[in-house]
Amino acid sequence: MTVDAPVPAPDAGVTFVMPVLNERDYLERAVETVLQQDVDGPAELILALGPSSDGTTELAQRLASADKRIRLVDNPRADIPVALNLAIRAARHPTIVRVDAHSELAPGYTRRALSTLDRVRAANVGGVMRADGRTPFQRAVAIAYNSPAGLGGGAYHGGAPEGPAESAYLGVMRRSVLEEVGLFDESIRRGEDWELNLRIRQAGYRVWFDPELAVTYWPRESWARLARQFVATGTWRGELVRRFGRQNSLRFFAPPALVVAFTMSIVLGILQVTGTVSGLFAAVLSVIHLPVALYVLGVLAFSAIAGRTLGQRAWLAAVLPTMHLAWGAGFLIGVLRGAHDTVDTSRLDRNTPLP
Repeated sequence: MTVDAPVPAPDAGVTFVMPVLNERDYLERAVETVLQQDVDGPAELILALGPSSDGTTELAQRLASADKRIRLVDNPRADIPVALNLAIRAARHPTIVRVDAHSELAPGYTRRALSTLDRVRAANVGGVMRADGRTPFQRAVAIAYNSPAGLGGGAYHGGAPEGPAESAYLGVMRRSVLEEVGLFDESIRRGEDWELNLRIRQAGYRVWFDPELAVTYWPRESWARLARQFVATGTWRGELVRRFGRQNSLRFFAPPALVVAFTMSIVLGILQVTGTVSGLFAAVLSVIHLPVALYVLGVLAFSAIAGRTLGQRAWLAAVLPTMHLAWGAGFLIGVLRGAHDTVDTSRLDRNTPLP
């Protein structure tokens, strides 16, 4: 049975919540786009500050001293779900708007989201992640993010018609529903939004996708950070499969299947080159190379079509396999042994203190 989420008074107010860790280069603009949102009633922005080592905390303090709508809470554990729960518990208003410090809200985002929440009586509504870049590498990653070829065609990556959704990117949520289902699970370091939305749907509430909502997202700035991010994200998806099994979408199993295919092809190639496998038997087994060959051709074709310059095409040819294979390898690790204390270190440097 579907349950209608409560609709607060139009002027009841909105709380924006933002986990922050080592975001000096992005935080000020992210905060600016939040404070520019036009909403009826009061609004506040709560920054949950992790133990940054790049001057982010000092910047956040300056921003808060300049605008009374900004409030700060400490998040010494650094984990995103912990930060979100701290901010939600400190919130004064009945609607929660999650914001990423590596993102920028489009003008009118919050007003549109509130209207959609009211119209469909959803508990959570999200829109499209529109990745963008400031450097050639980042722009290539953004092209991959914005294509089904990169992230598998989830509604909030590639766009889809408005309607019920499995999850929501960031999300504009009714606080009463969050409290009813128990807020974010602090034992899940990545994929916490998917798991929360699973509980929201299991409680009978609607999770809704509105393609008119748009958020600009800035991907990781280097190949190494991108790979570390995707290994961690894949590992936690593997953990979620261990916990929730077939409630996970089948699309999550494509990258680990690719890793298995690459591994089999490499092993067979070694056996063929060394002569361990030869003759007709080796020729028959060569069919194992076919999925990898088709994948490589697909990557090259996509890079040639989607890239605007030779350099961008080259980066795309490197970025796509990195995303797919890093995520797939992490997934297999997570499924086989669990995520345990896996941390996404792509936002950290060697001076960032973590518990």
